[in-house]
Amino acid sequence: MSKKDILLEIEEKKKLYGYQLSDIDLIFDKIENSSVNHHLLYQLPTGGGKTVIFSEIVRRYLEKYDKKVVVLTHRIELCKQTSKMLKAFDVKNKIINSLVKDLPDQDDYSCFVAMVETLKNRLNDEKLLIHDVGLLIIDEAHFNSFRKLFHAFKNSFFLGVTATPLSSNIKLPMKENYQELLVGHSIDSLIDNGYLAKATTYSYDVGLTSLKVGINGDYTVKSSDELYTNMMMQEKLIHAYQYHSQGKKTLIFNNGIITSLHVLDSFKEAGYKNIRHLDNTNNNEERKEILKWFKDTPDAILTSVGILTTGFDEPTVETIILNRATKSLTLYFQMIGRGSRKLPNKDKFTIIDLGNNAARFGLWTDRIDWQHIFKFPEQYIHNLKGDAEIELNFTYKMPDELRQKFSNTEEITFDIEEAYRLALRNQERPKVVIDKSIRHHAQMCVDNTETLNEAKQLAKELADDIESRVRHFTTCLANSTKNYRDWLIEDYKVRLLVEIGKLHREKIFASE
Repeated sequence: MSKKDILLEIEEKKKLYGYQLSDIDLIFDKIENSSVNHHLLYQLPTGGGKTVIFSEIVRRYLEKYDKKVVVLTHRIELCKQTSKMLKAFDVKNKIINSLVKDLPDQDDYSCFVAMVETLKNRLNDEKLLIHDVGLLIIDEAHFNSFRKLFHAFKNSFFLGVTATPLSSNIKLPMKENYQELLVGHSIDSLIDNGYLAKATTYSYDVGLTSLKVGINGDYTVKSSDELYTNMMMQEKLIHAYQYHSQGKKTLIFNNGIITSLHVLDSFKEAGYKNIRHLDNTNNNEERKEILKWFKDTPDAILTSVGILTTGFDEPTVETIILNRATKSLTLYFQMIGRGSRKLPNKDKFTIIDLGNNAARFGLWTDRIDWQHIFKFPEQYIHNLKGDAEIELNFTYKMPDELRQKFSNTEEITFDIEEAYRLALRNQERPKVVIDKSIRHHAQMCVDNTETLNEAKQLAKELADDIESRVRHFTTCLANSTKNYRDWLIEDYKVRLLVEIGKLHREKIFASE
């Protein structure tokens, strides 16, 4: 992006909408009528313009008060972006990064944008002191790293801003650091009023019981890599992309680098050349080159790990693929938020969920009681659905576009539980249930194609239905293992092709 483009983008962003102006007035009223050291937390969805809002607040504050303002961020990219936005609002500011050792020119500035770790180190070394700070703004306030600086600003008004007022560490709830929460407009209201793009979510059932939870409360990279690199998950990903996102600019989020590299290889093997991989091991120049390519390539696919959840803004993204599961509500919203920007030629985007995330947290547009989460975070976390509970409620629904390919079949569903109960009543072995299911699927494929090869190709599109049926079957068995379920799915697919061949021959003989 050229310097001219950046300036035009900032000029566009500094325009304040009605909902932003009303929230600014509410916040400024708190600043004017609360104690000088009041701690206020402000929530607004990703894409709602939090940086624009607090930049205007800084401008107004400096105009009215003879005090300094410090804005804290946790990443260098956010530091630079915030500084540019403040300048767009005519706020002269200085960035405090690792190159700044002291502040001999601090009287020349009324506003400072600081990396939290850098400022902590300078304050601890007593090499840098910012005098007379009246307002402290904490961007991405749900991160706990900011707490270590609060003691240095005891007589300042705190304004924390976040899309998700839920602490990244459940042991350190935000209500302990902020006295009240001000909730901004909801996602659905921002969509209805034309400020955010409308989302369509496609969720694929994924068995997650093999995943392990780490000390940070989220799924470990190792267990995620083991699940998401297996052939079945890679096929599911490619299948989902082909059905819902082919030709669209697509951003894929993974939990581990190994998974992301597997995704890169799988897409290339499937014939998709416009795909790149990005993670935090790429240097700054590599990252700039990859992101420029992503911006300039209409059908680009970018598979990534972590690095693009904050501080990244590419409005042309048309599809977000969550090729991972997370227990973090914040991360869930951050990932989806990367696709929610609206453009003159873009008013909708697609979400493909391959981690049961929507089943756990609800759809991106669902209303959330942020006040309740702020006051009772432990209760909210405790009430989230577990993986086993989610899997018990899996109900496969064949997509409409796939259903059309089976138009000659009146009944495409097969009740595994009922077939299992019937087998028990008839004192038959449980495997008869799978036999009947395979024959049903085979009949569907043969009845809706002309040739054997077409029938076998159509069978490949039943992968999700097969997985769903096998999962219900193993649930009936009660004591089956994940390894057995995985083996059964692969065995099912092999036997299905054999059964298709058998039924196709019967069809030919019957027509002669």
